[in-house]
Amino acid sequence: MSSLIIRRSADRLVKCASFLATLIGVFFLCWILYTVISIGGKSLSWEFFTNPTKPYGIPNGGVLNALVGTLAITLGATLIGLPLGLLAGIYLSEFGRSSKLSNFIRFTSNVMMGLPSIIIGLFVYSLFVVNLGHFSGFAGSIALAIIMFPVITRTTEDMLNMVPNALRESALALGMPRWRATLDIIFRAAKGGLVTGVLLSIARVSGETAPLLFTALWSDNWPSIGSFFSQPTANLTVTITEYATNSPFQEIQNRAWGAALIITISILVLNVLTRFIFREQNK
Repeated sequence: MSSLIIRRSADRLVKCASFLATLIGVFFLCWILYTVISIGGKSLSWEFFTNPTKPYGIPNGGVLNALVGTLAITLGATLIGLPLGLLAGIYLSEFGRSSKLSNFIRFTSNVMMGLPSIIIGLFVYSLFVVNLGHFSGFAGSIALAIIMFPVITRTTEDMLNMVPNALRESALALGMPRWRATLDIIFRAAKGGLVTGVLLSIARVSGETAPLLFTALWSDNWPSIGSFFSQPTANLTVTITEYATNSPFQEIQNRAWGAALIITISILVLNVLTRFIFREQNK
């Protein structure tokens, strides 16, 4: 009887602790959202979204060039990391399985997922920026692509492993080559989960600052195709760092809060969209 009382007491204690931890997490999340929205919302205006960033002290500045630069850097990272991550995930799930190379790739991916992003930024800085002699948005895309790669790889493998083997066997029984069965049958069956993995990886890198400090740096100029590969490129995260820490002007600091609000909303939308797609996939 005493053992039953102890187990029930322990169960209630764990439930209360879990509920309390959840409340604490939700409280701080709501606090952060309230702070960002209440302060950053004051900076949102037509000029904020249509004007580029301007040097300290010049009024009517915006973040349009930084927003365009962030989209360009993220798009470049997606174009680099997405094919590599998908191919690696396909190999792990469909061709490598339990080979030594596959086990090494899985281990490496797990290590990379826990690697601090500043280390990746420093690696790309020493490999590209130092040797080329200049910062660039392309170097930033490479750094973000390295961060995206293990997320896409492991998500792709997990989603493909969830596809029933009966589909593979049926496709192969019809005479389809293995690569075509993977692309036409297995990929279609797991498309919802694959899209989820891509969105998660984009959300993962959207708020990164440290890698871009070492690679893309920051600029008040408009991004262009030429400058993207040869000059510092404007981006939202480094703009927030510059405005919030290096500017004595309250107006500039308010713009940092406005840029933070844009990133926060973007990441929230990506996460909600990811959950919606994954829920539809599991129905």
